[in-house]
Amino acid sequence: MKTEIETIAGETPGVAYQLTVHRLTGSDAGAPRTYIQAGLHADERPGVAALHYLIPMLEQAEAEGRLLGSITLVPHANPIGAAQHLFGDHMGRFSMGTRVNFNRDFPVPGKDGVRALDTATAPVFAERRLKSRLLELADDCPIVLDLHCDDESVQYLYVPEPLWPEMADLAACLDAEAALLWDSGSDCAFEEAVFEQMTARARESGGNLSGHCVTTVELRGQNDVDAGLARKDAEGLYRFLQGRGVVAADDSATPDLRADFVARQIRHVEMVEAPAGGTILFHVAPGERVQAGQMVAEIIVDPGCSGGAVAVTAPQAGYVLTRRIRRFVRMGDNLLKIIGDNQAVASRTGALED
Repeated sequence: MKTEIETIAGETPGVAYQLTVHRLTGSDAGAPRTYIQAGLHADERPGVAALHYLIPMLEQAEAEGRLLGSITLVPHANPIGAAQHLFGDHMGRFSMGTRVNFNRDFPVPGKDGVRALDTATAPVFAERRLKSRLLELADDCPIVLDLHCDDESVQYLYVPEPLWPEMADLAACLDAEAALLWDSGSDCAFEEAVFEQMTARARESGGNLSGHCVTTVELRGQNDVDAGLARKDAEGLYRFLQGRGVVAADDSATPDLRADFVARQIRHVEMVEAPAGGTILFHVAPGERVQAGQMVAEIIVDPGCSGGAVAVTAPQAGYVLTRRIRRFVRMGDNLLKIIGDNQAVASRTGALED
């Protein structure tokens, strides 16, 4: 494995950021190339922990001649966000300089099919140059995995609808519980930008997208960071790479999807919002089924007083995907994501949250 430390200049004198890039060289030029990054939302650490265990496994495969496809790994994809702390709290989701989500506004091909990337010396904010560089590193890789997590959550994937169900192998290898399928984007997240470029190149070459895989992998919740889970995720990713011909396969059988796996279009997601501000008492957890009208949470507005708690009910029957990690909420904040049995928002195409 070769490691490169790239420098991203800051916006003011004396400020710079380091981006660590690991490259492993495969022995078969025809095997799929792979790009994996973690920590784009810099306060989301399960993916970083998974790569801590995956990288040595891939190094061993490379040393033993079992690595077929070349792999690029970026374990800390957002050094800018990693450095953002306010009064001891890590602020890794939004840029403090521009207030833009670090996983939004990636460059995508225009109507002419051309994608304009910012160079390393372009006179723009550092985060824009970082986003362009991450896309460059992922270019020409048919397999691109962006490792994230949610607040409190089951493990699930965001998947471009044209790549499903072919990408069910990744969900099975990771023992994921759900997949959200999208058919068009609106927020230019990393996954969307990569997929648009893939699609544009496939059109140019007259080819198809079979064998391609691009996804945001939500590795459970923010606090699900421990050695056991990280090893399990690393082993799942390794099995997936074996199944896709990136690493020479052993005799292990490819796993099946969980019997209770849920795959729905993103339009089925109900974003349950807080009708009042206060302290949250959840009555359901991620992974549970709910019925329409079932109480899913209470919000304590006036503690101890009659009528001092506001009930929150499920808008329809479905599967609880995520819930808020903090237990104090403002009116209008998101409380839960529920994958409804029926379509929830006909026009939803892009991000579920800011």
